[in-house]
Amino acid sequence: MISVSDRIVVFTGAGVSTESGIPDFRSPGGIWTKFDPDDFTIQKFLRSIETRKKQWKILVEGGLFSSVRPNQAHYAIAELEKTGKLDCVITQNIDDLHQKAGNSPDKVFELHGNMKLVRCLSCDEQYNMEYIKEKLKKGIEIPDCEKCHGILKPDIVFFGEALPSRAKDAAIKHSRNCDLLIAIGSSLAVYPAAFMPVYAKEAGAKLVIINIGETPCDELADIVINSKAGETMARIVKLFGDPKGNRTPVTGVRGRCPDR
Repeated sequence: MISVSDRIVVFTGAGVSTESGIPDFRSPGGIWTKFDPDDFTIQKFLRSIETRKKQWKILVEGGLFSSVRPNQAHYAIAELEKTGKLDCVITQNIDDLHQKAGNSPDKVFELHGNMKLVRCLSCDEQYNMEYIKEKLKKGIEIPDCEKCHGILKPDIVFFGEALPSRAKDAAIKHSRNCDLLIAIGSSLAVYPAAFMPVYAKEAGAKLVIINIGETPCDELADIVINSKAGETMARIVKLFGDPKGNRTPVTGVRGRCPDR
């Protein structure tokens, strides 16, 4: 399928980032078993100083994204871009790891934002998260905008917020114009992001799902691979790039997998 495709969209979820040591938010033992999701609603963030104080402590001092590195899945997706067949990466993740692995920033559409940035809700001024961390270390519990003293917020989507329109519109457009969509490490249960594989299938594209557990889109998929993202993507990209055409079976595959 990769060989005969020219416009491949890769859609990634938390299952890609967990292999880099970033905890999953929704799975058993994940972030929401340790913290109250209600503390991450945009409404509570805006009206409660105490909530903002708590959120900055959790998001910045908690070390959720400190010293994380791309894994095999990220590097394999970056290798796919080098073939010229990758149209874009659509991700639910906020960790910047696709860019760190080598994907072009203009080919990565982040549906839930990016944790490396902080934005002022009043004047839209942007700050680097590392800069804000330094302010917190100096004893500032709730940083504000240096330009207008407005409320600062990590540039990620909180509960109750709409997806960033530019990323969402681009993701829909690319999903509807691809000829192959590979969904990796996503439960495909969080909407509207999970509509992307549906848009691709409706437009006639092939759909491959790589995920440890079942997803609501499995019945739509041409191939389902129930396996870890990193080892699976590394083997697939290596197989695709083998000039001798040597083929090693990928286990856990269900669906209509062509021989060539």
